[in-house]
Amino acid sequence: MRSEREMLDTIVGFAREDERIRAVIMNGSRANPDAPRDLFQDYDIVYAVTDVGAFVRDRSWIGRFGEVLIMQTPDDSQLFPPSEDRNRFAYLMLFQDGNRIDLTFYPADRLREMAPDSLSLLLLDKDGAVGELPPPSNRDYLPKPPTAGQFADCCNEFWWVATYVAKGLWRGELSYAKYHADGPVRDMLHLMLNWHIGVRTGFTADPGKLGKYYKRLLEPERWKAFTATYADADEEKMWRALFAMCDLFRNTSQAVASHFGYRYPAEEDENVTGYLRRVKAMPRSS
Repeated sequence: MRSEREMLDTIVGFAREDERIRAVIMNGSRANPDAPRDLFQDYDIVYAVTDVGAFVRDRSWIGRFGEVLIMQTPDDSQLFPPSEDRNRFAYLMLFQDGNRIDLTFYPADRLREMAPDSLSLLLLDKDGAVGELPPPSNRDYLPKPPTAGQFADCCNEFWWVATYVAKGLWRGELSYAKYHADGPVRDMLHLMLNWHIGVRTGFTADPGKLGKYYKRLLEPERWKAFTATYADADEEKMWRALFAMCDLFRNTSQAVASHFGYRYPAEEDENVTGYLRRVKAMPRSS
């Protein structure tokens, strides 16, 4: 696998040689001084160019970066049509040596319109058009304290959708139950855990995408409780995981509510928990 230095030399070297490329910005974890380093980190690169379409029509330049294992062009997708600015074009490229570059071409004359991400590192600026960027940091990715309304909505969504999981399990609808447990219910659990981490750290720690840093940011007992929320396709284990999610959400929510002086919806919790237990005990209709 090529080293980070080799990859950056290739990325910047290609830009230096091509007059159409006027600036190069790196975003993401490789620009984050606090992110753990490993071989699987992507290179999130923006090329500011004079003609985006030229790099779309003629794609022979891709070979300069290595032998492609698989590639996506989300701006070409018909299954997942993009809803963002169509003036840009992205290539997500995984190479045979394991390196990955997410390369976005962006109009150079619209650089001033681009809201700089806090994880932005300027690698090349031929015209001085980008200007000085602040040192990269994860400030845009830190959890923010919830309002009372946001806290209440998170609790309500968790307990409301938990009933869908129970319904799916009672019916024997594995995919339906799994979708709701590992989709909206888990999303609300993550949101509450992020707020809890924020409270513990003064909202200075980044939990990472999908909670990838939970193991080092949560208390050991809370991390252990979090791991218990995952189940396989066994129905009984899925019920246990659901109740584990409820216990962890309750415990964490009460701590967050206490910190901010918010009201925890204990009645919703009690009503839904009782409902879940009744559904689990119900005999199935033949």
